[in-house]
Order: sequence, then C-alpha cells, then structure tokens
Amino acid sequence: MKILVVEDDIETAAYLRSSLSGPEQRVDCAADGSTGWRMATSGEYDLLVVDRMLPHTDGISLVRNLRASGKHMPVLMLSALGESDSRVEGLDAGADDYLGKPFALNELRARLGALARRPPMAEARTRLCVGDLHMDLISREVTRAQTPIELQPREFRLLEYLMMQAGKVVTRSMLLEHVWEFNFDPQTSLVETHISRLRAKIDRGYSVALLHTVRGTGYCLRASE
Repeated sequence: MKILVVEDDIETAAYLRSSLSGPEQRVDCAADGSTGWRMATSGEYDLLVVDRMLPHTDGISLVRNLRASGKHMPVLMLSALGESDSRVEGLDAGADDYLGKPFALNELRARLGALARRPPMAEARTRLCVGDLHMDLISREVTRAQTPIELQPREFRLLEYLMMQAGKVVTRSMLLEHVWEFNFDPQTSLVETHISRLRAKIDRGYSVALLHTVRGTGYCLRASE
C-alpha cells in the first residue's frame, strides 16, 4: 500500500513516515500543498494524510482540487484546529476522515486501516459503450464500429440516456423527463420523431440493431436480441 503524507512540519512528517512504513507499506512525503498535488495526481497512492494548514496550497484546497479532478483515494485530514466548523469544512471539501492534533498513533493507524478497507469509489464515467457503439462524454464523439456518427445536441442527450440505461426498458415518460425535462406529456410525437432519427443514425447499414422498440412499453438499447 502506498501512502502520501502532505505535512509541512518536518518532525511530524518524519514521525509519520517512520511509524507508518513497513514491509507492505510505502510512505512518501510532501512538504507543501503544491508538491502534494503534483505527487497525488502523478502517483498511484492508496491513502493520503493531509495537514490542513500548508504553504502554497492549503489542505482544504488540495483535497477539493483532487476531488474535482476525479481522484477518489481516501483522505485523512490532520489539523490543530479541532473546532466543529473546521472539521465540517474539511469533510465538505472531500476528506473522508478528520483527526485533530496532537493525535495518538494507534488511533491514526486505526482510522487509516478503516479507510483502506472501504470499497473504492467508482471513477467518473467518461465513456459509454454498448456493443460496438461508443460515446466519449468529454469530447462528445460518438462512433459505431469506429465510424463517426454526427448527432444534434438533443440526439446526443437522448443517446446518452439510453446508453446509461443500456439493457433496461425506458418509457416515453422517462425520456420526456430526463432528456427534455418535461414533467408532463405534451401529447406530441416528439419522442417518436427523435427515436426514429437516432435509429437511422446508429442502426442503418448495420446487421445488428441496437435500438429496439418494446411494444406498448418503450425503448431499449442493447447489443443483442
């Protein structure tokens, strides 16, 4: 297990490194928030121990930036500020646990052990795939069998929702709510028209259809019959 300690106090950092290092644990240290950010984003760390008060980038900002960048490793925040508001601020920034200074080493180890046993959080999904149909949510590119598919914004949103619900039947009402944000049925052929256009773009010319109509119920995007 790899642990990153971000602590500007030299004695505390050295104490944590020597106390937490072992045959199955490697401990690296960073003396300021900016260095901690670079190390945390470039290395595969299992746990972070972050001091709240750091030079260059404080611990709150460091954790908040890590979460915003999609990094989900558990973070234990240390601080001499033990007040409730300070703990809440740290947890709200994305820290998983908060321990005030001075701390007992056995409690620190117990808290890190509990964090290490937590199931990992899923990384944010940036790509959706159904069979040979692929959608990149960042570049907003859609391909089928590596052939680009041009979609209008509403068609993209419709396909995104169908792909996120792949294998499940979605009703007309569900599509109106999640794609058009209607909480009522406008009694038009809006859904049917867009489904028809989308089907023509993703299925026409391919031997296997992906977008299926479930008669009397709705629609289902799946890679097999």
